[in-house]
Amino acid sequence: MHQDSMHQAMHQDVPKTADLVVIGAGVVGAAAAWFATLAGLRVVVVDRGAIAGGTSGAGEGNVLVSDKEPGPELELARYSRQVWGEDLGPYGELWEFERKGGLVVASTPAALGALRTLAERQRAGGVAVREVSGAELHTLEPRLTREAAGGALYPQDAQVQPMLAAAHLLRLARQRGAVVRTRTEVVGFLRRGGRTGSPATSGGGAGAPVTPGGGAGAPVTPGGDAGAPVTGVRTPHGTVSAPAVLNAAGTWAGAVAGLAGVELPVLPRRGFVLVTEPLPPATVRHKVYAADYVDAVASSDAELQASPVVEGTGGGTVLIGSTRERVGFDRRPSPAALRALARGAIGLFPMLASVRAMRVYAGFRPYCPDHLPVIGPDPRAPGLWHACGHEGAGIGLAAGTGKLIAQALTGEATDLDLTPFAPERFEEGGADEPRRK
Repeated sequence: MHQDSMHQAMHQDVPKTADLVVIGAGVVGAAAAWFATLAGLRVVVVDRGAIAGGTSGAGEGNVLVSDKEPGPELELARYSRQVWGEDLGPYGELWEFERKGGLVVASTPAALGALRTLAERQRAGGVAVREVSGAELHTLEPRLTREAAGGALYPQDAQVQPMLAAAHLLRLARQRGAVVRTRTEVVGFLRRGGRTGSPATSGGGAGAPVTPGGGAGAPVTPGGDAGAPVTGVRTPHGTVSAPAVLNAAGTWAGAVAGLAGVELPVLPRRGFVLVTEPLPPATVRHKVYAADYVDAVASSDAELQASPVVEGTGGGTVLIGSTRERVGFDRRPSPAALRALARGAIGLFPMLASVRAMRVYAGFRPYCPDHLPVIGPDPRAPGLWHACGHEGAGIGLAAGTGKLIAQALTGEATDLDLTPFAPERFEEGGADEPRRK
């Protein structure tokens, strides 16, 4: 968004009504806004900060199927990869969509055996993957360590520039009538009735379809019981009445849910990325990571987890990840984490030992205890919907999540079953017991 447009968005009042209010202008919220406008809904997007000012602005832009165990998340990843490539394919150049493929490297015969087992299970689930010998690794990545035992190539893995994706998806949504308001914090929800009050005119059921142009119905009042229907949002710049409100607030999604009186266990999980000086083109050709990265992703340990991930960019810089640790919102650089990043990257690409790191940045993944995102309507606060908790996979899963949300909002049959992602699953007697992916 240009500076003058951003200035205007910061100071204009919010519209009075909408069909859908999206809280969060990251990639997930932007994708939901775009697909909702395609479905004919009047959409208002609000964010207390800037576009892609949270997790989306601190990610590497991964669109991966390779790092997921068979199960609901892998199904969502495969679906979302299809949406990125087909539904959003005509716009791919806007956000530098690159079908670079993922190369997973096993350092030992034992690690290669475990990777082979995982790949077989993924292949049975529809993932394209082939085993790569130690000799072929160096054909694919000439600068890779000569010590690797072998690996696996995942041609479906891709990359986008996440800040560009968020900005352009919102721009495209605005061209279809959506309104975007940054620097606009949601400070509360509009509620109607209460547990014993009259039902909402629109959005009265947890998954009631939203009628385009339907607005929010009757007058509303702030506050209300946890079970009272949500009928809009309150901001310092005014209220927006809407039959549906989507919580796409990333690592702050739990706090947003709390404003509606419902609990959502989304926690920040910090990660660092090192950025090198520009290197010659194709120094690193794929997204390359160690086979134990999948275990690090699936870990629930609060302590530092590190596994090397290395990939090049169009500008020549190389991005080096990845670390995970639960330390709240502490952004201070961690020497231990940075040493782990450098050590792991050099282990994969020894030539990086002589390359300078230009900068380091930190971000926070929206972590859920069962490593599954939260997608769909919340029956504890009818009218409130969620699209959050994607942890480190949010960029890749955003496109599919946005399309599924739009389908569910308008009463269409969703392309995937949303039950595994139900918001109430964490509560006793909820949709399901918390599960590992």
